[in-house]
Amino acid sequence: MPLPPRWIRRLLVAPAVVLLAVLLVSTLPAWALLALAVSPFVPGRLRPLRLLWIGCVYLVWDAAALLALFGLWLASGFGAYKRSPAFQRAHYVLAGWFLKVLFWQARWTLRLSIDVVGTDPDTALPGRPELVLCRHAGPGDSFILIHALVNWFHREPRIVLKASLQWDPAIDVLLNRLPNRFIAPGPDGKDAVVRQIGHLATGLDDDDAFVIFPEGGNFTPGRRLRAIARLRSLGMERMARRAERMRHVLAPQPGGLLAALDAAPDAGVIFVAHTGLDRMLTVTDVWRELPMDKRIVMRFWSVPPEEVPAGRQERIEWLYDWWARIDEWVAANRDGVTAA
Repeated sequence: MPLPPRWIRRLLVAPAVVLLAVLLVSTLPAWALLALAVSPFVPGRLRPLRLLWIGCVYLVWDAAALLALFGLWLASGFGAYKRSPAFQRAHYVLAGWFLKVLFWQARWTLRLSIDVVGTDPDTALPGRPELVLCRHAGPGDSFILIHALVNWFHREPRIVLKASLQWDPAIDVLLNRLPNRFIAPGPDGKDAVVRQIGHLATGLDDDDAFVIFPEGGNFTPGRRLRAIARLRSLGMERMARRAERMRHVLAPQPGGLLAALDAAPDAGVIFVAHTGLDRMLTVTDVWRELPMDKRIVMRFWSVPPEEVPAGRQERIEWLYDWWARIDEWVAANRDGVTAA
C-alpha cells in the first residue's frame, strides 16, 4: 500500500492513533477479561494477555509521543523554530525518554535483557562523529540500537530508514523533524538513494552518529539467497562466493557506506552486531516465543578514520571483511555464549 501524503498522515492518521489509544484504554478491562478467558486454550503462559498488553502499551506510547511532539510544535512557534539547535536537542531528549519507557516495559513484559560488549564509542573515541554500520535481524533491533546510542552513549543519531516506517505516526513526526532520511528509490533507483545518504552524512558534528544498515533489510534465508543471486547477475562472482560463506548475514550493499565515507572523511566507523532475536523471522516466530525471555547481546567494534581504506574497491573489500567477522561472531553467540 502506498504511503499517503504527509498532510493526510498529520491530519488523519496521527489523530486516529490518539483516539484509538483512548478507546482501547477505556475498554481495556473487557479486553483483558476476554484475553484471560482465552489464555488456557492457547499454548504458553498467558500469551494472549501478554500480547494484548504489549499492543496496548505500544499504542499508548505512540499516542503519548504524538501529544508531546504536538506540545513541542506549539512551543517552537507552531513549528517555526523546530529546526533550531535548542528544539533539535529537545527532540533528542524526548526520544531518549520514550525509548527508556519502551525498554522498561520490554524488560518487564517480555523479560528482555540487553548487554553491550566491546567498544564504547564515547569513551574510546571522544569528540568525533561516528558512522554506525549495523547488522539487521530480528524484531525491534533498530529500536535497540538507537536506544543504546541515545541513552547510553549520548549520541545524536542520523538514521537512514525505509520510507514505509512513516506509517507509524510517532516515528513519522519525530524523525522527520530531525536530520534523518526516509529512503524511497526514485526514478533513477539506487543512485538517488546513494545521493540522499551522502547528503545526510554531510556536516556531522562531534556527538553525531550516522546510522546505516548496509544489508538493506532484515535477515531471512530467502533474502540471503536473493542477495547472492543479485551479485551473480551483476557479474560479481567473487563477491557472491564470499556472500555464500556468510551464513547469518546478508551480503552488504556498499553504496551507502561509500557515500557516507566520502561525505564524512573525519568520522570513525562503528560496526555493530547483535544476537538474541535471530530465530524470530516471522510473526509466527514472535508469537511462539512470547514471553521472550531473551538476552540480547550487542557487540561494538570501533575503527578510527585513519584505518579506513582510501580506495573505492579497497573499501568494498574492507566492508565484506568486517561483515564476515560479524557473521563469525553471530555464529559463536547465537546460543548465548559471548565471544570476543
